[in-house]
Amino acid sequence: MSDEIKASALALLERLMAFETQSDKTNLPLIDFVEDYLRGLGVPVLRAPNPAGDKAALLATIGPMIDGGIVLSGHTDVVPPEGQKWTSDPFALRSADGRLYGRGSCDMKGFDAIALAMVPSFKAAQLRRPIQILLSYDEETSCEGSLDFIRRFGKDVPRPGAVIVGEPTMMEVADAHKSIATFRTIVTGHEAHSAKPALGANAVACACDIVSEIYRLALAYEAPDRLNARFDPPYSTLHVGTIHGGTARNILARECVFHWEFRGLPGESTMAPLRLVEAYIANVALPRLTRFVAGPKVETAVEADVPGLAAEPGSPAETLALKLSRSNRTNAVSYATEAGQFQLAGLPTVVCGPGSIDQAHKPDEFLELSQLESCIGFMQRLAVEMAG
Repeated sequence: MSDEIKASALALLERLMAFETQSDKTNLPLIDFVEDYLRGLGVPVLRAPNPAGDKAALLATIGPMIDGGIVLSGHTDVVPPEGQKWTSDPFALRSADGRLYGRGSCDMKGFDAIALAMVPSFKAAQLRRPIQILLSYDEETSCEGSLDFIRRFGKDVPRPGAVIVGEPTMMEVADAHKSIATFRTIVTGHEAHSAKPALGANAVACACDIVSEIYRLALAYEAPDRLNARFDPPYSTLHVGTIHGGTARNILARECVFHWEFRGLPGESTMAPLRLVEAYIANVALPRLTRFVAGPKVETAVEADVPGLAAEPGSPAETLALKLSRSNRTNAVSYATEAGQFQLAGLPTVVCGPGSIDQAHKPDEFLELSQLESCIGFMQRLAVEMAG
């Protein structure tokens, strides 16, 4: 392994990590830095800004501008460190005991840094087909930051023959992952004294009814005929993450809001749970809420709908990634990624990147140095493969 590539990857990771690119903040300073770096190497770069203009995705193409290349896909946003007990600055790279600590080291600025560090090697390889680096935004919230470029593939930018999404898999090849759909339900009741419940409508009580129904529905996905042993857990899941409502103990709550999600096995409809919950609301929860007063309501908004990744045995992406990882087996992961978006557009896709998802989103998130080195080896073999 080239010590120069490793040193470059570490330096780039340190720079990328210093940008506080939580999903509720801009990523433009990071994109500016990466664009300057790539243009300095003579690599053409395109941007795709979001509608608000405060974020952008970036696509760099190394090699000939023709179809059939490989996309290395990573995201630039990270989850916030607030409220977590870090032992060092989460936005400053710290190396200790063979680990690289910092927010995004594992998920997934480590992969981004390695791909960028490999650009001089990719250029020197005289590629027959292009290697494209796509850096997106909002992966941690909606997985929509890559969609603009996905829609442009085969139009004004080359259409790739395969996509490798570098989410942390310990450099194992994942050919399948679950979908995720997230929802926000608002229950609007009618305030009244708690001693006179017939004068109002308790939004908290209604929300609790709906939450209970969500967890009852969750049990149906654990039926033996709906399991897939490749996943952990081997079934689709429903989960309520937050709930807020009410004014005081002795007031019937006017409003209650809760956020919930569905993580589905490939093939499960992401909207099916919503339809079941809405049927329960219409038939049970809402009539109960409005039995004394008219006007209370329940509204649910879809905040994100991210497709799963279905296994495609023998696909160009799987075949290539197994060769580069020197492996003969694939696995499945239970978290969602942008890979499903690529597959939905007809692009063969797998997930393979450095680090363990067990370290992601946690205080003192880290990437093992050995994983960085393993990913560099994977990328070096990619350069040889694309030049051969």
